[in-house]
This record gives sequence, structure tokens and C-alpha cells, in this order.
Amino acid sequence: MKYLLILFVVALALAPLTHFLPSKRQRQIARMREYAAVHGLFVEFRDLPAVARSSAPAERKQQVIYYGKRLPPSRGTPRERRAWLAQDGEWQGLQRSWQAPAISAALPAAVLAAGVDEGSCGIYWREDGSEADVQQIVDALMAWEQALCG
Repeated sequence: MKYLLILFVVALALAPLTHFLPSKRQRQIARMREYAAVHGLFVEFRDLPAVARSSAPAERKQQVIYYGKRLPPSRGTPRERRAWLAQDGEWQGLQRSWQAPAISAALPAAVLAAGVDEGSCGIYWREDGSEADVQQIVDALMAWEQALCG
């Protein structure tokens, strides 16, 4: 009986520590980010491109995850900053005249937007997908980098 009581007290003392164990979803997100990093991407929080242009401070709080591929500096004229939003399966540029990038067809449905600037090209999403989606994103961004840099 003493041993059972000791075991109960030890379990009671260790129970709060289980709060710090990562959940299944947190482990999946860590694996997705690690896969992206190993394959040459960087991951950071950014505002969605359309929201970043808004002047209302309440609307600027919509940060999502950006998976990006760093680009070498352009020679001569710098790259123009461009962004496209995925809405109902259609890609639309922030400027209506911008055509969607060729990689947009290869991206998973969970992607919210894509963008390019002088330093990187990448996609915006909420990591709602799986590791297979990250593999699609890596392949698409590698192809986009090749198209931009030649």
C-alpha cells in the first residue's frame, strides 16, 4: 500500500509537466518547417500582401506563415515587388494587370498568396496542409527561383 501511495504522489507531482509536451499537430508543424529548412527555404511570420497595404491598424494583424526561397541580388534594375492572392481557386494579382506566376498551378489549395520581391520569392499559408503539401511548395519555389534567376 505504501508503494501505491508513493507512486500516486510521484504521478501527481509529474502530471503538470505533461502540459509542456508537444501535441501531435505541433510535432507535424515542426516536421513541415524542418523539411522546408533542409530543402533551402526559410520560414517566418508575415502580413498577407493585401492586408499589408491597408492603412487600418486593426486589419494589419492578419499574420500568416511565409515559406520563402532567398534570391540572389538582381543585376541592374531591382525586381519589382509583386503579390498574387488565391481566392476560390483563382489567382489574382494585387494589380489586375499582373498575370499569375506559372507555379500557381503546382501549389496546394491551402496556399493563400504568393509573392516576390528583391530578396525572396515565396508563399503565404496557415500550415493547414501536410508534409506532402510542403514538398509541393518546395518543388514549386525551386522552379520559380530558376525562372526568376535564369
